Amino acid sequence: MTDVDTDGQPDGRAADPAERRREQRGWYFYDFACSVYSTSVLTVFLGPYLTSVAKAAADPEGFVHPLGIPVRAGSLFAYAVSASIVVAVLVMPLVGAAADRSGRKKPLLAASAYVGAAATTGMFFLDGQRYLLGAFLLIVANAALSVSMVLYNAYLPQIAEPDERDAVSSRGWAFGYTSGALVLVLNLIVYSGHESLGLSEGTAVRICLASAGLWWGAFTLVPLRALRDRRVERAGGAPGEGSVGSGWKQLRATLRDMRRHPLTLSFLLAYLIYNDGVQTVISQASVYGSEELGLDQTTLITAVLLVQVLAVAGALGMGRMARSYGAKRTILGSLAVWTAILAAGYFLPAGAPVFFYCLAGAIGLVLGGSQALSRSLFSHLVPRGKEAEYFSAYEMSDRGLSWLGPLVFGLAYQLTGSYRDAIISLVIFFGIGFVLLARVPVRAAVAAAGNPVPARI
Repeated sequence: MTDVDTDGQPDGRAADPAERRREQRGWYFYDFACSVYSTSVLTVFLGPYLTSVAKAAADPEGFVHPLGIPVRAGSLFAYAVSASIVVAVLVMPLVGAAADRSGRKKPLLAASAYVGAAATTGMFFLDGQRYLLGAFLLIVANAALSVSMVLYNAYLPQIAEPDERDAVSSRGWAFGYTSGALVLVLNLIVYSGHESLGLSEGTAVRICLASAGLWWGAFTLVPLRALRDRRVERAGGAPGEGSVGSGWKQLRATLRDMRRHPLTLSFLLAYLIYNDGVQTVISQASVYGSEELGLDQTTLITAVLLVQVLAVAGALGMGRMARSYGAKRTILGSLAVWTAILAAGYFLPAGAPVFFYCLAGAIGLVLGGSQALSRSLFSHLVPRGKEAEYFSAYEMSDRGLSWLGPLVFGLAYQLTGSYRDAIISLVIFFGIGFVLLARVPVRAAVAAAGNPVPARI
């Protein structure tokens, strides 16, 4: 089948270079808009704050009872993150099928973005013992972000030629890191100066949470004005194609096709497991720092700022290492560092921010590089002409498994009452991921996919 749009370009790509550049500039701003949720809300403020709200509502044994189910107050945030990803995975194929059927991604992007922004802004009302409201808003906002990112990423093949995509994608990440750092600085000013502003500590936190939603909503207007939809006709499309269930059907068809490339599938499995560990460490680090190590929000904010800055340097440094040692060896080295980070975190003394900063610095140095190199290595393992569907499965499968790490973290705390036991339980993701990746013969995998084998990989 051949995809043809009104511009006469295959796969709906824009024909005019000036038009592509204009859309690319607008596209970058969705990362600029939504990344503040990931940094300010998910990574810094919401975990410790929602945990404190749940503890205020807990019974004498430290349990809350949502829907009559006994849950340790300290596990609520991790469980809510896990539940949000399950919701996202159920919704993403339906939204993707609707976008493919109608050719109108922009209205769906707007809807998911503003649902997420509204839920985040609504966190201003998260006070007292409203832990159920907090969990609900977290689930809605996190699921909406995941859905919006699928739609956002789907624009990339249409606004960038194949040889432009690495650069365009990287600029989007850079815009996101920039906005995350900028808003964290503003948050630090509000939080650290809350007394001089006449605010309580809790009110300052709620303002920081809500401001992330307002930022997300305001800057989403830029890509919505710049991007345009293209109706893509599928010649000879089967009747019913694009129906509500077609998103899942396409994913299943792609995974079946991957069976003909078992080495590609082996790499994907390894990535899904170790990346789940990475995402869980990032989302749960602030809870660990505040609840187990007794660190204040100012320390957590500055630590995440350090991660933001060093993630860029780490990605560039690991990229240079990959040119010398190959991407696979560099990723394996980063997984060893991640394991050492967890071990160090387990023994980290309470009330020692300097050691926490050292740990944050180590996370920053391996965070950007391990993810960037994983994506680039996977691109070598994709059969030519199937890039879009394989990367769609990559995105879906990634989010489909990333509920497991928060669930393991929450269960470990639920059963032991110790965040140290919970954080060390994540070693299993890096250990299994390391072993599975080490067993993948990447040069043979590249050749089996029909791609030229780089001198270093």
